[in-house]
Amino acid sequence: MTDSNGMELVLSRVSARFPDEDHKGVTALKDISFSVQKGSFVSIIGPSGAGKSTLMRVILGLMPHTSGTIVRNFFRPGMVFQNYALFPWLSALDNAAFGLRMSGMPKDNREQIAHEKLKEVGLGHLAHSYPSELSGGQRQRVGLARALAISPDLLVMDEPFSNLDTITAESLKADLLKIWRSYGMTVLMVNHLIPDSIELSDKVIIMNTHPGRVQETLSIPLPRPRDTRSPQFFREVDLLTEAVRAIS
Repeated sequence: MTDSNGMELVLSRVSARFPDEDHKGVTALKDISFSVQKGSFVSIIGPSGAGKSTLMRVILGLMPHTSGTIVRNFFRPGMVFQNYALFPWLSALDNAAFGLRMSGMPKDNREQIAHEKLKEVGLGHLAHSYPSELSGGQRQRVGLARALAISPDLLVMDEPFSNLDTITAESLKADLLKIWRSYGMTVLMVNHLIPDSIELSDKVIIMNTHPGRVQETLSIPLPRPRDTRSPQFFREVDLLTEAVRAIS
């Protein structure tokens, strides 16, 4: 197994199965091995059916794995969902404070923290708005504020830009990079957009299907901040595109 020193997460030959009608189980993940360095930004990319979201659930302990080992050196994981996962009957402030409420934090304290996080993601003025009154990008920012409120050491994001228009996604990406740098936390993001993966990530894990498995891992050697119009950037996009095409 990879030495876990300095690593936020280490998976070694991890497999997971879904139960089926015959109780034999369908293999969802097969022999997954990779490590995530503390403070790094790692993207997981691959076609539908590769088990990317399933892998996130296994990492967070929301789904059991059937074999292999997982070393979790994080203590406060935060999650940002593709579909926002906000409670429609709660205000943006109460949604952002929900994790703190579940931990038993007193109301005044959790509302103060939640309001600070909403301001951090540019929504301080909409603290008392409800999800139905917010745009998709604003809802995703509430979800991000909710994750940040618990001061996560690992932030897991499941295709956070997929439901957003291009302009909104670009703005959220820029803010996410600022937050990542200021918090010094580790980010593990499921993504399906190759340029985004190159722009954001230190490392990209490419998954294949039937069953879900790691096909290849690519390190992104570009300096930060990244110039998305540079020849070096386009070269990395081409390399990742070819790697993804090889499994299509």
